[in-house]
Amino acid sequence: MELKVSLRDITWKKVNQLRRQGNIPATIYGRHLEKPISICCARNEFVKLFKEAWHSTPVTLKWDGVEEMVLIHDYQLDPVTDTVLHVDFLGIKKWEKVSAEVSIVLQWEELAPVVKLGEWTISLVKDYLAIEALPKDLPKEITVDVSMIDNVDSVIFVKDLTLPAWVVAKDDAEQPIVIVMQAKEEVADEWNDNPAWTAWADAEPAAEKAE
Repeated sequence: MELKVSLRDITWKKVNQLRRQGNIPATIYGRHLEKPISICCARNEFVKLFKEAWHSTPVTLKWDGVEEMVLIHDYQLDPVTDTVLHVDFLGIKKWEKVSAEVSIVLQWEELAPVVKLGEWTISLVKDYLAIEALPKDLPKEITVDVSMIDNVDSVIFVKDLTLPAWVVAKDDAEQPIVIVMQAKEEVADEWNDNPAWTAWADAEPAAEKAE
C-alpha cells in the first residue's frame, strides 16, 4: 500500500491553515532515522488508506523520489469533530521484526451451540493482540473460530490462538481473550464474575510486584 506525502517545513503557527486545506500534518519516527521527518498528506487519502491498513499493514510513503516503509503508529483526533489532526508513522525496515497490535475478530459466533441456547453470548475480553513479526508477515487481523463452543464455562486464552509460525504473540499467554456470558448481563459485571478473567486479573499485580 502506498501514500503520497510532502515534506513539511512550515511552523506550527501555520498548521491550522494546512488542515483547512484538507491536509494532515504527520511525523515519521524510526530508530534508523537520524531525526524525525515532518511531512503532510491529504486527509481523504489517509482516511481511505487507514480503513484498509489499520495498524499492522506496512505502508510505503513516497515523496521527492524517496520511499519509506512505515506502520501507522498513532493518530490524534479532534475531540468534537473526530477529524484527524495529526499522524505518527513508525519507520520500519523490510527484514527487521516489528511489534504491532492486531485486531481479534470472532468468526461463526451464530453457529456456536452455546449461543443457540438463546441465553448466552460469546464476547471478546480483549479485542486486539500484541504481536511481533517481519513487516511482510504482519496479519491484518486474527480470526477466532468460536463455532464449536458448547459450554458456558468455555474460555479461549492467548495461548489457544492459532497463529502463523512466523508470528509471535507478545501478550501474556494466560490472558483470557474470549468468554461466554449471559446475554442480558452487563459486560463489565460478567467479566468480573468470570473465574478465568478474575484469576488472570488478580495474578497480574502479583507478577508486576515480583518483577
